[in-house]
Amino acid sequence: MSAVNITNVAVLDNPTAFLNPFQFEISYECLIPLEDDLEWKLIYVGSAEDENYDQLLESADPPDPTKIREEDIIGVTVLLLTCSYLGQEFIRVGYYVNNDYDDEQLREEPPAKLLFDRVQRNILTDKPRVTKFPINFHPETSAGTGQEQQQQPQSGSPENHPNQDNKP
Repeated sequence: MSAVNITNVAVLDNPTAFLNPFQFEISYECLIPLEDDLEWKLIYVGSAEDENYDQLLESADPPDPTKIREEDIIGVTVLLLTCSYLGQEFIRVGYYVNNDYDDEQLREEPPAKLLFDRVQRNILTDKPRVTKFPINFHPETSAGTGQEQQQQPQSGSPENHPNQDNKP
C-alpha cells in the first residue's frame, strides 16, 4: 500500500501553443505523515529512438526545441509526470502528446523550415498510463533487514520510456 495516493491530475491550458509552459493541477492525499518533501518531475520525450533527446523540465517550462531534432517536433511523443520520495520513484503518469501545426494548410503542406510559433501541443488526457512502484516510505524502519524492493513497470506503455533518472 502506498503512503501517497494521487487522486487527480488535471492538465490545464490544453491544447496550447508548443512554446507555452505546461500547467498541471495535481491533487493527492498523504495517508501517513512524511518526513520529507515529494519530488515531482516532468520529462518530455524528445525522440522515441534516443533518450539523449529527453528533457527534464524545470518548473513546467516548455521543452527547449533546440534540444529536439526538427523531424521529431511534429507528431506524437510522450510526456512523463513522476513523483518520488527520498529519491524513490513511486508513481509515473504517461501521456501521449500530439504536436501539429495550428493551420490546415500548414498541416497539408508543411514549410521547409519549422515554424515553432505555429505548432500546437495537445496532451491526450483521456487515457493516461499510470504505473505505480512499491517503495519504502520509512527506510529507517527497515534498514538492515536485507529486503530490497524492485521497480518493475508494465511493458508497452509510454511511461516505460527509459530516461536519465530511471534506467530499467
